[in-house]
Amino acid sequence: MSLVRSPAGSLASNPAISATFDNSRYEQACDQAIAMCDGNLRSTIKALIMANEYLEVELQELQAAIAAGCAPSLEQAAAPHD
Repeated sequence: MSLVRSPAGSLASNPAISATFDNSRYEQACDQAIAMCDGNLRSTIKALIMANEYLEVELQELQAAIAAGCAPSLEQAAAPHD
């Protein structure tokens, strides 16, 4: 499920998204993350921040590779091949 944010960054501002938004999978993911950190909420938050930073670096590296022509852009990947 892809989440689309409005320019203001709010998911709830789009009625189509908020009407079909299933919160249970996020509740389950939170429970799982907390359990993986032995119930320590501070450790859970720290782990999630670290994971997010890792993903941000990965995204920046991919964007740089695309800009340098080392990886296909979305437009190139979607173009029909002969």
